[in-house]
Amino acid sequence: METELICGRNAVIELLKTDRAVDTVYISSEDGEKLSYIAAMAREKKIVVKNVPASKLTKMCGRERHQGVAAWAAPTEYVDIDEILGIARSKNEDPFVIIADGIEDPHNLGAIIRTAECAGAHGLVFPKRGGSSITSAVQRASAGAANRLPLARVPNIAAAVRHLKDEGVFVYCADMDGDYCADVDMTGPLALVVGSEGEGVSRLVKQLCDVTISLPLKGEIQSLNASVAAGAIIYEIVRQRINSSRSKSK
Repeated sequence: METELICGRNAVIELLKTDRAVDTVYISSEDGEKLSYIAAMAREKKIVVKNVPASKLTKMCGRERHQGVAAWAAPTEYVDIDEILGIARSKNEDPFVIIADGIEDPHNLGAIIRTAECAGAHGLVFPKRGGSSITSAVQRASAGAANRLPLARVPNIAAAVRHLKDEGVFVYCADMDGDYCADVDMTGPLALVVGSEGEGVSRLVKQLCDVTISLPLKGEIQSLNASVAAGAIIYEIVRQRINSSRSKSK
């Protein structure tokens, strides 16, 4: 069976809370007592636990911080865009989709996935090429959200945007030259496109989007980290949806 290595305490803990198949959990001999609760979680699920030298974990995980624990698990399962839209329909909610257009830093992608899951987004779309894949670093940065948020890995972001628009989803592009997001109505079916750290949203994808939105920048540094900007806009969407729901219930 093809497997994927997950490194780091929180990433492994959240992995063990899911139904994802796990082959083996490796725990550093030096940290065995401190990490006994992870071993107990694994053994409760009938997963093999091996105590190994920290040097072996370092060799296994390479540049990834293992924090004394790693696990071999079944590969990340992906969905397609229509499944994400189906999840929204099953909850009787307007679709709320995040599109990562070429996010290269795994820590940024993981942080965006974490925020999207916490905010109640129905899924995240990202490219097969031209950005970070779901690595162990992404898993760790997402604090387990990458195991819970539906993820669609698509060949072409522009085609994904076209498909969402055909399904009645309004697509917003996060970019510096856009309208202030708090002044834009974002209460209906929507997708939010967040661009790469250096280049932003690609030109074609930006042209396909319905509206470009931004955050006010008041300081001398005229840019925000991609995951920070995404988080601020995602929660502006949440704020608007909560207020809209309250208004309708009165």
